[in-house]
Amino acid sequence: MTILKCIAVDDEPLALRLVETFIEQTPFLQLTSSCDNAVEAMSVIREKQPDLVFLDINMPNLTGMELARLLQEQPGTTPKIVFTTAYNHYAIEGYRVNAVDYLLKPFSYEEFLRAANKVLELCEETSHLPTVIDDEFIFLKVEYQWIRVSLKDVLYIESLKDYVKVHLEAPQKALLSLISLKALEEKLPSSKFMRIHRSYIASLDKISAISKNSIFIDKAEITVGEQYKETFKAIVDKWIK
Repeated sequence: MTILKCIAVDDEPLALRLVETFIEQTPFLQLTSSCDNAVEAMSVIREKQPDLVFLDINMPNLTGMELARLLQEQPGTTPKIVFTTAYNHYAIEGYRVNAVDYLLKPFSYEEFLRAANKVLELCEETSHLPTVIDDEFIFLKVEYQWIRVSLKDVLYIESLKDYVKVHLEAPQKALLSLISLKALEEKLPSSKFMRIHRSYIASLDKISAISKNSIFIDKAEITVGEQYKETFKAIVDKWIK
């Protein structure tokens, strides 16, 4: 059985205890830590590397939504997030930070279990990460089979929430795989691929032009994200000097 390591985060003691109780009575969940604020949670998440975080939104100093955004910007694999909140107007914003689910307080164990099962299914589907062979090929899980993809045919990779879309040279069609962009980034050779935006990885060999804030690959223009500009500029400087 797959066991998911969990962290519960809530500044309300009763709400925190309820989530702890629900985790403890769910066979495939393991509570590794509890936090009553998001600042402490950030440190604990870095140390414990949980699979799942049950995260309240309205907290002082640092909100759960702000913590989720910070986690997305960190290197390494981001834990799955299930938001727990008393306010339903955060739902759309929650999905923008790739939250798996959104539990509206007060929620029942049935609702909690439904959200936990959704995370379990995602983790089991992505438990076998793609494999790179000699920096030449990668095996991607596409639907129910593993597809061998030549890295020289990859143009760029786009994040679509829980999926990635691997854009290939024509006439090949793009491939959709249920993995995170971060997980795939860690498997790709850094000499050939670079993260240039929170939602894009570019094949360096396929870049046909560069402007002040963008790159061009095939017919696509991709903006270079603010946090990636310095690293990308270092690469560009080597090309043009």
